[in-house]
Amino acid sequence: MRIKGAFRVWQRNFTVYTKLYKSSIVLNFVEPILYLAAFGLGLGGFVSEIKGQPYVNFIAPGMIASSAVFAAVYECTYGTYVRMTFQKTFDGILATPIGVDEITAAEIAWGASKSVLYGTIIMIVISAFGLVKSPLVVVAIPAVFVGGLLVAEICVVFVSVVPGIDSFNYFYTLFLTPMLLFSGIFFPLDGMPAFVSIAAGFTPLYHLVAVCRACAAGDLAAIPWSLAYLFGVAALLAPVPFVLMRRRMVL
Repeated sequence: MRIKGAFRVWQRNFTVYTKLYKSSIVLNFVEPILYLAAFGLGLGGFVSEIKGQPYVNFIAPGMIASSAVFAAVYECTYGTYVRMTFQKTFDGILATPIGVDEITAAEIAWGASKSVLYGTIIMIVISAFGLVKSPLVVVAIPAVFVGGLLVAEICVVFVSVVPGIDSFNYFYTLFLTPMLLFSGIFFPLDGMPAFVSIAAGFTPLYHLVAVCRACAAGDLAAIPWSLAYLFGVAALLAPVPFVLMRRRMVL
């Protein structure tokens, strides 16, 4: 795989995004803000404190993580599938010296880049509203990138095996929604049955939320395990989307 070729494909995605960002940014930006307003301000009126802080402050760092994850998911599920199947963008790229591996690497890197972009936007917003205690929240940005890589890898794996675009309903309903609800964003998992906490511990969003919350509180000592998990699983999973995309795209 040539890094230059992968960068060119990433650059192509970035160029297209600069033409369409005004319409696409709404989907990723408004949703976490609505969650923050509905749960933080609405439900927060009935919840005094969680772990010694107002409810809206508790969920705010989790919005950084959820926005980052959703950005990678939207880009590397429907976005990648449409480019591959309907727009035939990948077919056109393969007519050049660029190969499947470069395309796969660029798709994953672009998903992670979108994670950083939207995660950073939400970080700025919640900081402006005084919902972050420590400026060390910026330390979460590298973790957001790694978390975005991991989620993008998972999405590209799914893209490589789905029979049709309707199959993404299973991915969103059976994987993304439970991961969002039981990631620790909206409530601590301490009071849940043990198997829920154990299962949540295998999801990338759970660990990304833990990192963002720790950084927002200025407690960097709390992040090594979650950060190691994101790095380790991303590294272990990395070869899989390349193998499966070769099988999908090369007859």
